[in-house]
Amino acid sequence: MASTAYRPPLAGVRVIDVGTRISAPFCAGLLGDMGAEVVKVEQPGSGDFPRWHATGTGGRTGQWAQEGRNKLSVTLDLRTPAGQRLARRLAADADVVVTNLRPDTAERWHLTPSDLREADPELIVLSVTGYGLTGPYRSRGAFDRIASAFAGHTFVSGYPDAPPVRSGFATIDYLAAYAGAFGVLAALRHRDATGLGQHVDVSMFDAMVSLCDLAVNYWSMGQRREPDAEPNLPLILDSFRSADGWFMVQVVREYQFERLANLVGHPEWVDDERFATRQGWRAHLEEVIRPAVEKWAADKTKGEAAAALAGSGLAAAPCNDAPDVVGDPHVAHRHMLVELERTDGVAQPVLVAGNPIKMSKVAEGPETDVPGMGEHTVPVLRDLLGLDEESIRELVASGVVA
Repeated sequence: MASTAYRPPLAGVRVIDVGTRISAPFCAGLLGDMGAEVVKVEQPGSGDFPRWHATGTGGRTGQWAQEGRNKLSVTLDLRTPAGQRLARRLAADADVVVTNLRPDTAERWHLTPSDLREADPELIVLSVTGYGLTGPYRSRGAFDRIASAFAGHTFVSGYPDAPPVRSGFATIDYLAAYAGAFGVLAALRHRDATGLGQHVDVSMFDAMVSLCDLAVNYWSMGQRREPDAEPNLPLILDSFRSADGWFMVQVVREYQFERLANLVGHPEWVDDERFATRQGWRAHLEEVIRPAVEKWAADKTKGEAAAALAGSGLAAAPCNDAPDVVGDPHVAHRHMLVELERTDGVAQPVLVAGNPIKMSKVAEGPETDVPGMGEHTVPVLRDLLGLDEESIRELVASGVVA
């Protein structure tokens, strides 16, 4: 359905990425997926943390492949006054600056939103921080799972008499990145209408509190989650064992329960007083429903069981691992995994997520490979900032750039 007759919606928008780790770099990457020109600012010598984090060699880790594509790389030592001045000059020639510097670091480096916007009132600055730039927690450091605990979400996870369960991946980092991208788009729209830029303040903590159904919203309506008790929501939202793994099914309405009962060979459940209420489903899940469902699924793969449930009009899915997702035909059809060639001689390419936003009037891609550290320093300083060769050589000699 996509048409190449239309430019990507953010073509012509320049973004300066002064972020590290996940939230700000991933946000800038989302803007790059929509056509923005993204200039990534990295520290000379070390570069951004994801280049070397976890697996991979030579700046080709899985996390960097995800967050570094579609970007130009410039090295600036932001700990030096000269590097800070160059960063402010880059900001003055940009539309958007995305950063997740801690408030005290931004102040020490003279890279606060006010500093960055001083030369250009039309500039949009996005700050992604742990707790926002105002409030009693503004100076605290945060990582994904720290903010998750603070926002009440680890408390509602897990099992009785066991520690709270954390998410298996950086949920809040990515949630804050999406919230930040949404804020930037809204600010660009506001600038179109008013001619004014502004500061967009997004915090990981706020983003997680916004997902408040179990942690706050249900509590406010009387649903309590006690530490030493199983969750007691009046529904079936559970994983069941099959021949080769697990599958999950959700039943929240009476007609759905009837479909489940008929499919697993127990139509009599529909008239059973034990299941007359949704709370009854929960109360008899382990002693009646689970054994019957798992007996029905014992000769089926998790994919077959989930497909049969879905064919009966129920929401169900296999509990997939990485190879399952990589080989899934729907993932391939939606272009949700992109291959990047490795540089260490391993044939298996690095897989990164594709753009989840599909637009009928805009073609997807093409994705550009991740840049080498500082690969574009000279052309950016020369072409964007107008520095001559002698000035650039002096900056290299002083260690401000590399």
